[in-house]
Amino acid sequence: MIRKIIADGKAEAAFLKEVEKRNGETDKKISEIVSEIIDNVRENGDKAVKDYTLKFDGKLPQYYEVPLDVIHDALEEADEDFVNALLDAMENIAAFHHRQKEQGFIDPHDNGVILGQRVRGLERVGLYVPGGTAAYPSSVLMNAIPAKIAGVKEIIMVTPPLKDGTPNKDILVAASICGVDRVFLAGGAQAVAALAYGTETIPKVDKIVGPGNIFVATAKKLLYGKVDIDMIAGPSEILVVADETADPKYLAADLMSQAEHDKLASAILITTSEKIADETISELERQVQNLSRKEIIEKSLSDYGAIIVADCIDCAIEIANELAPEHLELQVENPLMYIGKIDNAGSVFLGKYAPEPLGDYFAGPNHVLPTSGTARFFSPLSVNSFTKRSSFIYYTEQALLDAKDDIVCIAEKEGLTAHANAIKVRFE
Repeated sequence: MIRKIIADGKAEAAFLKEVEKRNGETDKKISEIVSEIIDNVRENGDKAVKDYTLKFDGKLPQYYEVPLDVIHDALEEADEDFVNALLDAMENIAAFHHRQKEQGFIDPHDNGVILGQRVRGLERVGLYVPGGTAAYPSSVLMNAIPAKIAGVKEIIMVTPPLKDGTPNKDILVAASICGVDRVFLAGGAQAVAALAYGTETIPKVDKIVGPGNIFVATAKKLLYGKVDIDMIAGPSEILVVADETADPKYLAADLMSQAEHDKLASAILITTSEKIADETISELERQVQNLSRKEIIEKSLSDYGAIIVADCIDCAIEIANELAPEHLELQVENPLMYIGKIDNAGSVFLGKYAPEPLGDYFAGPNHVLPTSGTARFFSPLSVNSFTKRSSFIYYTEQALLDAKDDIVCIAEKEGLTAHANAIKVRFE
């Protein structure tokens, strides 16, 4: 079900290249289809969105925009334990993200110059939430809470209707407790285009966040520049670094917690103990028999999973930094010793009692993370993802006179005489 690799510099490198292949360029045909959808929505607005909903979802929903009383009723009728669990998670997520809030600053100088930066939330943000079997209320929390803390004035959610034309009630519950302002029953590339351009009914937004299938991801990629996006998300991934003190039962369970997402998901264990490697393989074979997504897990582990036996923990971390995984678990004796060596990872989980699902649902740090090796330069979704910054400058006449010669010198060196003139004209 999963291969075992003895690291020798070549075997593990060959495997990592295989993993990278799953993150290839978007299929040209998909890009063409999505481009056509985007153009149609830009030209025909709500009609195009509804036509695609009928085409792809089989029927039009009961309503285009979900009435507020329907959202309220979903919360009132929801399972009490589920609501309480979301509220507990919300408390942790909000507490963590409040610490990220950035303040503007003003920097006055002795010569009368005043410099500064103003920080404020975006005006309106669009939140895409998948429907059907891939409906994740936790993603609503992870996207909406930092947006609210950032000061976003309005959150517009789009989500596909269920097959019977109704909204997913669990999604509505999460939307209600997070303060999402409006919810529309529309999905796919057409919903993303509607958010980017605006329609007669769906407002135009400044940024689109939230996960989706290949058509949603392609639409976000093509529309970037017209609207901001969170990131280009690829298949989920986990890398676990373990020493001889790790428990193979935990290792196997954690690998499969990500493998169940998608047949393209990647789950990798790097361990310094061949005994741990062999026992983890046995645990995978045992535990998978009782899991609902057995077929997906086995395919994921077979194609993009591996257990790599490395010479040392530092060697394992070197491989981890090269892979730059979305989730990285350190199941080693003293995990805090190594946190400073992890340069490329979306989120790091320390110790045997910090499994990846803790981060997905409850602990507080955001679960919207860079994938496909982009943790080398991308960061998790945060409050800062929903803010914009403007600098400001005030100079006195004397301060500008003192700087005049330097500015004119640089401008003329660049051949921009109008720039230089804008300075010189003030002192003629």
